[in-house]
Amino acid sequence: MARPRSGPGKGAMRVSVSEENADQEPAAQRVSAFLERRREQIAQRWADAALFRTVFTVSRDEAVEAGRSVAAALAAVAASGRLEDIRAPAFEAVRDQLGRMAASRARTGVDADGVAGEVAALRDPAAELLRAEFPDPYAPEAQESVVALTVLLGTLRLVVMETTVSAGEELIARQREQLHEVATPVIKLWEGIVAVPLIGTLDSARSQVVMESLLDAIVAERARYAILDITGVPTVDSLVAQHLMKTVAAARLMGAECIVSGIRPAIAQTIVHLGIDLGTVLTRSSLADALAYALSRQGVAISPVQASDAGAR
Repeated sequence: MARPRSGPGKGAMRVSVSEENADQEPAAQRVSAFLERRREQIAQRWADAALFRTVFTVSRDEAVEAGRSVAAALAAVAASGRLEDIRAPAFEAVRDQLGRMAASRARTGVDADGVAGEVAALRDPAAELLRAEFPDPYAPEAQESVVALTVLLGTLRLVVMETTVSAGEELIARQREQLHEVATPVIKLWEGIVAVPLIGTLDSARSQVVMESLLDAIVAERARYAILDITGVPTVDSLVAQHLMKTVAAARLMGAECIVSGIRPAIAQTIVHLGIDLGTVLTRSSLADALAYALSRQGVAISPVQASDAGAR
């Protein structure tokens, strides 16, 4: 009696189960495997895309290497199944790189929509390679994989846009800080005398810059007198007065006497109405008066030039 061929039957059953699991493999996992397997070809195609080609102008190899890094990150995101998560840990590996690329495009005049369009253009070269992986590029499995890849690259576009916005905000903050520094110069008027001519609104951020710049100048110039001229400050309220008081106190701690000049009649009335006490602060109506006071305290005599003397010269 012939023995039943149970071995091959079980083997066939195992093959059948394996094939069934392969058919049921999630689209995200297929996309992850595809990105790992075809990373080099994808990087070569992306190197010719506008986003990479116009940023890495010195060497095409740099563009290819950047493409490999982005493809590897996308493969890791797809492997985690978090296709729509812009906070997926795998994106962190390329977030700085993507930010630099977007910033580079922005410096050439490309706006946010243009950068988004260039990221979206990365889909077609990768999708073409993905469809070629399937005998029938329009089979349901192929279509599901292409959809998953589209979602993944859509998330990449959001990551790039978010990084671009953050970089833009940081740039604006740096420019604002630089503007504050430029708008608050410290001038050496005489040996041992420095002055800060303030123009415009004095807010908390700018007052901090004023204080730091003035204290640095007091140390560098070994100044005994520091003049804060507020002629160009349109209004003085309690907040501005508080900033001035803090700056005066800080200058005193550094061994310099601080003089506030440029108090116009309107500002004087405002200070009185607000009940602000500037009794401990030395004030003068103009920068010239403040300078004359500081010079006299140092033993420098100032006398007006007579008309006859001026004519003789």
